[in-house]
Amino acid sequence: MKGEFILEFLKEKKQVGAVAPSSKFLCRKMCGPIDFEKADVIVELGPGTGVLTKVLLARMKSTATLISIEANESFCAKLKDRFSDHRLKLINDSAENIGIILSEHGFIEADYIVSSLPLTVIPLIVKNRILDQAASNLAAEGTFIQFQYSLNAQRLLKRKFDVVKLDFTPINVPPAFVYQCRNLQYEDAITSESMSPAFVKS
Repeated sequence: MKGEFILEFLKEKKQVGAVAPSSKFLCRKMCGPIDFEKADVIVELGPGTGVLTKVLLARMKSTATLISIEANESFCAKLKDRFSDHRLKLINDSAENIGIILSEHGFIEADYIVSSLPLTVIPLIVKNRILDQAASNLAAEGTFIQFQYSLNAQRLLKRKFDVVKLDFTPINVPPAFVYQCRNLQYEDAITSESMSPAFVKS
């Protein structure tokens, strides 16, 4: 699997941003913000060889749907051979079309959007479209989760989302930053709830 990943990296550097698949430690960080008991629709951007896809499917409830959007045809073909889970909808398309893809599958929005896209190497105009699509098709209480190998995307993510939190995973090749992005409406609800009498410690 790692050999396939390196070959695709060399062929398609604008679609594949790493020389090795994500580690189990990074997958754990990516899944940390997800409430799998409540999540009905999860969108995965750039599943690659399916390392994170496998973890998401293992933790999702039986009635949930995972829509994995992969622009790389070679990866997409391999993913179709690897997975036969009825909850997985594998789409060979650009992440610029999140809204259209959700609609085609009968959904209005996603509870979580998990992205492994290499934002650093994606052209700015495309990057803006993808993040605009992610922000506009995320449920009010949802979270956009993005990992990167640098802090280059932080400023752009802060322009697209009201709240951006940052985590770090040193045990990965290379070490990775994990962004958790939400809209202000959800954060305000959490703050109000935590300040209610039921949450005040005596």
